[in-house]
Amino acid sequence: MTMPSGYRFVLVGVILAYLAVNLIVGLWAGKMEKKQTTGGFLRNYFIGGRSMGGIVLAMTLIATYTSASSFLSGPGLGSTRGLTQCLVAIIQVGTAFLTLGIIGKKFALISRKINAVSVSDFLRARYKSNTLVIITSLLMVVFFITNMVGQFVGGAVLFETLSGLPYMGGLLIFGVVVIVYCTFGGFKGVVTTDTIQGFVMTIGTVLIIVYAIKAGGGMESLSSWLDTNRPGWDVAGFNHTGINATGFITSYWVLVGIGTLGLPQNAVRGMGFKSTQAMHRAMIFGTFVVGFLMIGMHFGGALIGPTLEGAELASTDYYVPYFAINEMPAGLAGLLLAAPLAAVMSTVSSLLILASASIIKDLYLHYMVKPEVDKESESFRKKLSRFSFFATFIIGVICLAFAIKPPSIITWINLYALGGLMCTFFWPIIGGLYYKKSNAKASLASAIFGVAAFAIGNQLRAAGLMPFEMHESVPGIVIGGIAFFIVAKLTYKPTDLTPEESFVFYGE
Repeated sequence: MTMPSGYRFVLVGVILAYLAVNLIVGLWAGKMEKKQTTGGFLRNYFIGGRSMGGIVLAMTLIATYTSASSFLSGPGLGSTRGLTQCLVAIIQVGTAFLTLGIIGKKFALISRKINAVSVSDFLRARYKSNTLVIITSLLMVVFFITNMVGQFVGGAVLFETLSGLPYMGGLLIFGVVVIVYCTFGGFKGVVTTDTIQGFVMTIGTVLIIVYAIKAGGGMESLSSWLDTNRPGWDVAGFNHTGINATGFITSYWVLVGIGTLGLPQNAVRGMGFKSTQAMHRAMIFGTFVVGFLMIGMHFGGALIGPTLEGAELASTDYYVPYFAINEMPAGLAGLLLAAPLAAVMSTVSSLLILASASIIKDLYLHYMVKPEVDKESESFRKKLSRFSFFATFIIGVICLAFAIKPPSIITWINLYALGGLMCTFFWPIIGGLYYKKSNAKASLASAIFGVAAFAIGNQLRAAGLMPFEMHESVPGIVIGGIAFFIVAKLTYKPTDLTPEESFVFYGE
């Protein structure tokens, strides 16, 4: 996008300053975390010593949940589909409330009793199956890495578009900042910067609405233009897009609604807050902020149509950057465009620290360290901390390397990342928390059949054979659930849980 050199200088300066703030704050938070003497390294590095307050918990959950699509793709589609896209965004409003209400408190209580710092710790204690833990941990790392590669590419492209730097320059600047503050900041660094990013995203939402109304000459003038140029923008957008509304809305209820209960990066937040009061505050605050962000950004996107006339852009993903650069002062445009960058950074940082936890805590510590090693010794703890830093750094570098020139297979797998995680973890997590007859065989069956149905559904949808044009996550979770309950019913034994374990997981 062309822009005056002075404008670009200010715009890039704001974004670089934002990156620098995140780097400094992340490193500072990590330094403060190292001074903690209670809880041990693993608990402090991977879940921040279970010390998150209400606002921090809400913001890190929101920042993990949102991505660049929330601030680029979604609002861009809103400019063509109108307020229909806001109706879709409403589905996402209850996510924080749903996640913390259904799994947050139970995870908090159970994780403290079994000293868990990851979802795999929970699966190991609940199902007592090395096979289940190893398979799900490996799948988690693979899906996380492919998801992060896509986010790295998105962040680099956004930075390239705004700064005029080559793609590699944007990738290195963005990638190095995230990798460094995740590696040395740990979970505390991630959630602290997530809080900053949550506020930046909120500011960005206000800016797009205010300047869209201003650029359109006020709401009355905007409504008149939209009535003429975007028929059905107010209530009937689907009628003008050819989209099957039933399948689309149902899919969204799964993908960004109930299905998020199966995402490990959301579930692990339930292990990190400090009190029930903090959780309750996060449920209320998080619901309000998610609603404001999602509905606000899509509403703003629906209003920017008049400013796009005559623009020749590659896709709707460029609509918001184009609007910001052409309608806003450079400094404020930088703040608005820092919002999608914040969403990308928060997603990458959360997945990166969890991928490291999966390798170090769930695989290395339990299956590679010899039983005779004294895991409580000072020398082993120092070795474990070095390994954790190293694992986080290496995973970040691997993602960065793939993002330099991502092969088509990575791009293809990235489309499976979120759906694959949901189909793998949804029933083992929900069943493990609420269904006493849940066992390892049922959880393995749900993951295998769920992911298989997901993959087959993708091919059917590509061929136009999926009923109601539904997303493949829907049959993946449904069929995984059927397999889960059938196998659990057939293989459950009263001895699967001891009375003590039954009390830990179910309070019985």
